[in-house]
Formats: sequence, structure tokens, C-alpha cells
Amino acid sequence: MLCPAAMDAAAHEGEDRAGPRLPAGTRVAIFAGRKGNQVICEGVAAALGVAPDIRPLAPRRLFAAAAPFGPVDPLDRPRPPFPDIALASGRVAVPYLRDLKRRSPATFAVFLQDPRVGRSRFDLIWLPEHDRWRGPNAVVTLLSPHPLTPARLAAARAAPPPRIAAMPAPRVALLLGGDSRTHRFAPADMAALADIAAGLVAAGHSLMITPSRRTPAALLERLRVALAGAPAGRVWLWDGTGDNPYLPMLAAADAILVTADSANMVGEAAATGAPVHVYEPSGGSAKMTRFLDALVAAGAARRWSGALERWRCAPLDSTAEVAAAIARRYADFRAGAGRVTPK
Repeated sequence: MLCPAAMDAAAHEGEDRAGPRLPAGTRVAIFAGRKGNQVICEGVAAALGVAPDIRPLAPRRLFAAAAPFGPVDPLDRPRPPFPDIALASGRVAVPYLRDLKRRSPATFAVFLQDPRVGRSRFDLIWLPEHDRWRGPNAVVTLLSPHPLTPARLAAARAAPPPRIAAMPAPRVALLLGGDSRTHRFAPADMAALADIAAGLVAAGHSLMITPSRRTPAALLERLRVALAGAPAGRVWLWDGTGDNPYLPMLAAADAILVTADSANMVGEAAATGAPVHVYEPSGGSAKMTRFLDALVAAGAARRWSGALERWRCAPLDSTAEVAAAIARRYADFRAGAGRVTPK
């Protein structure tokens, strides 16, 4: 029997990932705080079928610290030409989009994630389901948007890097995050992850490990020690040199184990269609618990229970849904309906 996500995907088989398209010539710009914020904006832009103008943000320290509540840095405010659609995300980007909307009411202002302040000033706000705020200009989906399109995953599967192609199946991708506001990789978590990794290899799996910028050095060292005796060619712990193998590892994985400190990373794993197992490090939050509960209910993931499990599930991806909502509401905006009056 298919999981709920697979049944929903089957019902929509053949639909274009982008959904409704924008009018030809629509100018889209991205204003993002961090790389992770920029990535979700880029995913939406790709689903809309446009090549965005990425506008880097460089507020001075005082203005960056005051975000999202403070003003935009007057030396770094958005400059003409103003876009038709502005996609923004991240705490630091809030003052920029607020300033842009005030100076260019004709720009359709989209904020991805909860800006926490001035919500009524924006034309559309995307929120993940586990956030509590709702409003007339809100669009809510289970997963975060991302740039891992089916076409990109298929291309990566068709032409994996030689090191991955040589790894015998079954292959497991281990996606490591790091300490965050809500999660902490305690010594017990590092020991557990090292034991899990060694156990997977001992059980006959090939293991592909990709850390993030936040991954503790101590965890990586524990993994190196635990996997030192692995058979040749069965483990790849990316050391940060060369191209990031994150996408090829996801595409080639028969199963995925991802740490729960990043909802974006969990959502990207769910886009592959491989069974996704989630390891929860120390700490946690009510929001993450709600998110994981919903993902488990959809059949797209399971909490790590000590062993890999097998189940069938279609790729789960909310990016097209977000892009379709933007395209529809932008059409209404251009027609004069649903126009937001900045305050």
C-alpha cells in the first residue's frame, strides 16, 4: 500500500512542478539573509520558471542586529530598477522588503517564512505548517520550498560522481546538521551517531556522509574513528574539498538518515522518494515536533528507532504549491485584486 504522500502524488501525476507560470518578462529579485534563506527563494524562482536577480544584503552591524524590527540600512537600501516580484527570506531581509514595498507599491512583495513584524505590509507570506501564525495573505505548506527539482535529482542519478558510482548498494546518505537555537549535539549524540554509522557499514550498507557548516568538528572526528576499519570504497565522509556532493548523495541514496536540527534538510531528503529516517539530537522544540509528526503522518519519514526501515513513498515536494500560489496571487495583484496598502 502506498503512503498518503504517494497517493497524493499519483493523483497529480503529470502536473508541471511549476504550476501556473508568470507573464513573459516578469522581473523577479531575491533578497535573502543567509545562504539557507537564499536557497529556498531560488527554489521558488526556479519553479516559477524565471532567472532571478539576486540582490546581496550587506547591512552594517547595528542595522543587522536590529533586524527584523529596525529600519533598513540607508547606505544599503534596495535601489531601482525595482522588480515586479520580490522574494525575501531571513531576519535581516525583513527591513529590506518593508522598505522596498513602501517605495515601490507596484512590486509584489513575497516573504518566505514568518517575518514576525509588519506582516500586513507584504502581499504574500509563505509559512511551513508547523508555524502557528495565519493570515489572509498567508500560504501554508507542509515542507519548505527548495531547488531540488525532479529533473536535477534525475540528472544526478544518471551521472553520479565516480566515487558514488563505485559504492556497492544499498547506499545510505547520512545528512549532518549541527548546533542550533533549539538543538545541541551533546557527547551522547555524537557517540550515538558514530555507533549508528559503524553499524550501518557492518550490516553491509555503503555510507555517504555530508556535513554542514554547523557540524561539530568533534562529531566528524568521532565518525572518522568509528569508520576507520570500513572496507575500502564503502564510506565517503566528505571533507569539504571539491564540489559539494550533497545532491549526488541524496539522488543515489536507497535510504536517508538526517538530523532533525534543520527542517529544510529533512524536507529536501523527503523530495527524493527514498525512506527518510530522522535522528533527533538533544534539545528540540514544539515547532520541530509538530513538523516531524506531520511528516510521519504523511508517510514521508520516520523517527530513527535503531534500525533502517523499508517502506514505499513517492517524493514529497511543496515547492510547486508555493510557486503556484505566488503566480495566482500575482495575477490577481496585477488585475487590482488583493492589493496590499503599505502601512
